[in-house]
Amino acid sequence: MSREAIFKASVHFFLEPIRHLLDDESVSEIMVNRFDDVYIERNGRLEHTDLRFANDDALLSAIRNIAQWVGREISEEHPVLDARLPDGSRVHAVIPPSARTGIYLTIRKFTRQALTLDDLIRFGSLSEAVKEFLEICVRLRKSILISGGTGTGKTVLLGAISRAIPEQERIVVIEDTSELRLIQRHALYLEAQHADRAGRGALSMRELFVNSLRMRPDRIIVGEVRGGEALDLIQSMISGHAGSLSTIHADTPLDALIRLETLSLMSDVQIPVYVARAQVASAIDLIVQIARFTEDGSRKITRVTEVVGLDDNNQYQTRDLFVSKMKGKASDGRLIAELVPTGQRPDFSPEPYEQGIEEMIHLTEGVWENKR
Repeated sequence: MSREAIFKASVHFFLEPIRHLLDDESVSEIMVNRFDDVYIERNGRLEHTDLRFANDDALLSAIRNIAQWVGREISEEHPVLDARLPDGSRVHAVIPPSARTGIYLTIRKFTRQALTLDDLIRFGSLSEAVKEFLEICVRLRKSILISGGTGTGKTVLLGAISRAIPEQERIVVIEDTSELRLIQRHALYLEAQHADRAGRGALSMRELFVNSLRMRPDRIIVGEVRGGEALDLIQSMISGHAGSLSTIHADTPLDALIRLETLSLMSDVQIPVYVARAQVASAIDLIVQIARFTEDGSRKITRVTEVVGLDDNNQYQTRDLFVSKMKGKASDGRLIAELVPTGQRPDFSPEPYEQGIEEMIHLTEGVWENKR
């Protein structure tokens, strides 16, 4: 019996009260707020369940079992655990004294089947025209930042957009916790590592990024920018690695740029604010904003925005290319929205014709400009 099989059997034993949820594909997240207080997210909506562990000790034993198998520690001195189950699901746990009202366990389910942009169109997340536009932008090697809040589907959208990367390119994927699965054969996956009990073996996102540049990547995909690696990412985008893709936590395109700027200043490289801002404005071509609507649990792209640069006051300039217009509700309560073009053209509108990929243009003729 392999070590992974033993781990899986052990996890199933300790997580028995919620084990069936791990196999339920309609459940995307399991949230244990206390041993007797369990919520789930199903189809984008939160639901309270009547599931419960026997007591605090049973829940704590399950968490410690997971920690043991991944070689990490959770205790009063180290009250937080980040780990991954054998099926790839992400585990986050917090115990007292940091958790004030109980023991917290959150499991983000691993999606077995990676979604495509066509899938997201069927779900009402985007339109056929926006799909075409994004696929053309990927072929044009535009650097794209996907912005959204927690649970909005940023990583799912990132994986779907990445399918437009040509098969012949070499792709390096960098993640804090591995989630992405690309369809391209020539893809390398790097995952950050936490220190072991002795404080050894840690490998940060930033260290992975620096090493990835020595691996001759055509594209770099960063699952989520959340620290000082932001500076390395934006500098690589403006120095030969255009076409990179990443996600960031922000509620608007402008907030995404400000957050990326702030994260780049968290690097150990000291740079003036105006330099960080100029680099962000130069590095990012497009921001795709996505949101989750509590009304029906749906996830939708709300706007596609071009980063134009900085104005005379050193403030970010953006241009909305597509925006979402709410049309009402369907008979089943689902929100109906339509992503419509604003009539604005991006600064790079002639490029599909200049690079000979105008055959990809079918639904977005008004966005592009043939100057030949």
